[in-house]
Amino acid sequence: MANGEIFDVTVIGSGPGGYVAAIRAAQMGLKTAVVERDPAGCGGTCLQRGCIPTKALLHTADLFEDLKNGKEFGIVAPDIGLDFAAVMKRKERIVKRLSKGIESYLFKKNKITLLRGHGRLEGPKAVVVDGDSGEEKVDTKAVLLATGSKPKSLPGITPDGKAILTSDDILQLKEVPKSLVVIGAGAVGMEFASMFARFGSTVTVIEMLPRILPLDDAEISAEAHKVLEKQMTLFTGARTEAVLKTESGVEVGFQTAEGEAKTITAAMLLLAVGRGPVTDGLNLESTAVETDRGYVKVDETMATAEAGVFAIGDLVALPDRGHPQLAHVASAEGIGVAERLAGKGTEPLNYDRVPSATYCRPETAGVGLTEEEAKKRGHDVRVGRFPFGNLAKPRILGHPEGLVKVVSEAKYDEVLGVHIVGPHATDLISEACLGLQLETTTEEIFRTVHPHPTLPEAIMQSAEAVYGHAIDA
Repeated sequence: MANGEIFDVTVIGSGPGGYVAAIRAAQMGLKTAVVERDPAGCGGTCLQRGCIPTKALLHTADLFEDLKNGKEFGIVAPDIGLDFAAVMKRKERIVKRLSKGIESYLFKKNKITLLRGHGRLEGPKAVVVDGDSGEEKVDTKAVLLATGSKPKSLPGITPDGKAILTSDDILQLKEVPKSLVVIGAGAVGMEFASMFARFGSTVTVIEMLPRILPLDDAEISAEAHKVLEKQMTLFTGARTEAVLKTESGVEVGFQTAEGEAKTITAAMLLLAVGRGPVTDGLNLESTAVETDRGYVKVDETMATAEAGVFAIGDLVALPDRGHPQLAHVASAEGIGVAERLAGKGTEPLNYDRVPSATYCRPETAGVGLTEEEAKKRGHDVRVGRFPFGNLAKPRILGHPEGLVKVVSEAKYDEVLGVHIVGPHATDLISEACLGLQLETTTEEIFRTVHPHPTLPEAIMQSAEAVYGHAIDA
């Protein structure tokens, strides 16, 4: 880096928020630098130890399950087995290739300067990078904090990477555990539970809240529960009281929703109880940046209390509402910041139109308001539902479980939300995302001709069901 060089924006963190923001800033003509301390490379939690490796393993679980049930399709393969070492090597290959692609292709193509090492603020206009060759000071007009999050634990339960695992640890296993207890039935917990149950582990899930996947629409959550309880044991409304390491693994004591004391032994325990912000060593105190329980406080434009310092992704706390910890949210926020820094008047993100996606089997996905949220906001709600089992394509795929649910506003027919549980839900939700962005009506959805036989027909039919017109709903 040349002496006296001043960047228009310096991004600390190269996850899906940071690297996407950097690319958009460079595309908009801003001189851009990215600071990354992870020795594994670029990509952040999502690519290195989150979304991408997890989904690679889940895809293997899907294939393994389908092949084991191949007789239904006329495929006779009695010796189907799982080479877990090969499964993990494939996961690593995918991660390394994508990570190298960010650095070797995307950053170079867009003339982004990558600075390796730990970055910390020295006031709002400078970043100090502590790398292998010592400290380097980077002068910058703006700073974007995109340092992400890390797994949380529970009081009195300390992960050791062997018997008590975080979501980071479990991605490094050398063999499938014979038994696994998962504390937490959110997206992370249920994805790993579904994955290892199909890999052959005996899985038990303990969730403090009344239902699994508690952020999903309640009806979607209930439908998912009915299918997933065939793969594993689920305890909801349960409180974990003690975890004891033993010679053979762990012993977990908890109280059921009915008040019964239970103890479960297993080879391993996965803590899937949420994620907390990564702010260690950022030297935020050298600026006017404000925090709330470790999260960086921002306004709707992702600006902090310090002029020229912005924050995005899992790191931030928004005023008067929760903030979804999702890779695509961080990317969208980062693009918005980059475009506003370049003088483009990009509107802040509308979080009511942010989709969620969980990749267990059955998959779940949703965008917009749930039925419960819509009623709380005072909408006159009408609902349409359509089961996948009434369509040809899910039957052809061998996965007829689940449904699509459309939540609409009765007076104006505007679609308020679409929620899905079933085959390829995480892909299907994109049609609904576009519909909400365009403020479409349920009639516009069901009068849009969908190809047959396909899975998206369930969205069309659920929109028709709002009016009672769906076929065999």
